[in-house]
Amino acid sequence: MAVKTNGFVAPEELMKLLLTLSSNWGDKIDTNMLKVAHLSGAMTNDVYRISWPTKMENDNRTVLVRIYGEGVERFFNRDEEIQTFENISKYGQGPRLLGRFPEGRVEEFIHARTLSAGDLRDPEVSALVAAKLREFHNLDMPGPKKVVLWDRMRNWVGEAKSLCSSENTKEFGIDTLEEEICILEKELSRDYQEIAFCHNDLQYGNIMMEEETRSITIIDYEYASYNPVAYDLANHFCEMAANYHTETPHVLNYCVYPGLEERQRFARIYLSSAGNQPSDSEVEQLVDDAEKYTLANHLFWGLWGIISSYVNHIDFDYMEYARQRFQQYWLRKPQLLGTSRASTNDGVNGSM
Repeated sequence: MAVKTNGFVAPEELMKLLLTLSSNWGDKIDTNMLKVAHLSGAMTNDVYRISWPTKMENDNRTVLVRIYGEGVERFFNRDEEIQTFENISKYGQGPRLLGRFPEGRVEEFIHARTLSAGDLRDPEVSALVAAKLREFHNLDMPGPKKVVLWDRMRNWVGEAKSLCSSENTKEFGIDTLEEEICILEKELSRDYQEIAFCHNDLQYGNIMMEEETRSITIIDYEYASYNPVAYDLANHFCEMAANYHTETPHVLNYCVYPGLEERQRFARIYLSSAGNQPSDSEVEQLVDDAEKYTLANHLFWGLWGIISSYVNHIDFDYMEYARQRFQQYWLRKPQLLGTSRASTNDGVNGSM
């Protein structure tokens, strides 16, 4: 019973799930009446909005369908991600899980606007995001409350080694990255740093806003885990250099990376959203820590790009994206860690 609409071939198990859901809701699906829209900007999965008429005149039922990208099991455990999704939903955060099928899942469709790249620079919207991120970090999620970042990157280095050509291995210095991860873990880990449940992928496409209430919803928890909150802020700041809705979505523009005042404003709102007014020194410490964690963020997403280029066939130049993240890593490392240690790879670093 596969249905082909707008170039999308619906798997048979998905159609069975949609028929079950629609029946539970009192609808009757006519496959010829399905409306399917591919939602751009996703780089791990293919995401679709699917709707159909209900018995009410001029009323449509809408769900979000996520088709898992190829090779994603190399990045995270899908069963653990589903558990995270369900737990966050229990807290009233994000969409509800409506059902699963072998190739993906069906989620509640949130009737809100996905933010744009420009929205992240709007002071009012940015303040709402900062407060929501504090709320997200306060979630008490099950499992060990230990930093996942470093071991996850080490695992990804192993994946990259197993996939990379000799040319890419040399260009990105894959054989030296475990040492770089050890350096960062030693230099950046501090006893005073707050560890919380972090989103780890806070790009604008994963943030939605209901226009009337101005309420923020953070979605897509595939990379979520316990980490230093400074790392999550670093990730969000780095994402301000990206616009995934252009003709060249992989191109990053670090000329628009947020300045010190903008980062301080975000950190102050983030820290004060729980009702306590932070001191200037607390704000400065968080901003400084976040800036150093951008190095870990560049390695994290650089490795993601390398691996994705070999396993994922979504129309996105993963390798060039990885190249830019590694370039930023080698450019910023001496400035942020106060070291002049040169890269041992002549490819990415040498192209700066």
